Amino acid sequence: MLSFEQKLSIMESFPELSRKDVSLGRVNYQYEESLYDKKNVAFHLHPNGNGFIYAGQLAGYETDDKGFVNIRDFDEAALRALVTESIRSLSVREPEPALPSRKRAASARGGKANATVWHGAGKQTLTLKHEDDLWYVYAGANLEMVLETYEEAEQYLHEEGFFLV
Repeated sequence: MLSFEQKLSIMESFPELSRKDVSLGRVNYQYEESLYDKKNVAFHLHPNGNGFIYAGQLAGYETDDKGFVNIRDFDEAALRALVTESIRSLSVREPEPALPSRKRAASARGGKANATVWHGAGKQTLTLKHEDDLWYVYAGANLEMVLETYEEAEQYLHEEGFFLV
């Protein structure tokens, strides 16, 4: 088992991580460039030797319900490998599988069509237009929202209760 000081030394060797001292002498290390809400790579490294590394998106590790692996008994090579994989997993956003409505919308905006009409409760409609590499959502003539990708626009419309018919 590595000592607390050895674990800190290993964590400090990753320049992309920033140290955050927390209560009871524990230390967290965060990856500020994370593409996810999750920023803690190392969580509650404790002077008693206990601590956790985030592996929630990694296969082959037994994690708790928050995605952390207990590293109490890890050796240096295993700890370095896990931290490297953890940082990598927070640096890459996996593509989401295509939904059937995306295929319909893609065909609707193919060719010269650049607008689709989305229907909600009470005969409400919103129009989604692709112009100048942005997605504009209109309620009649009023601009409702501007989004960068079709996927963001689709998610927004679904959250607001609108569907492509």
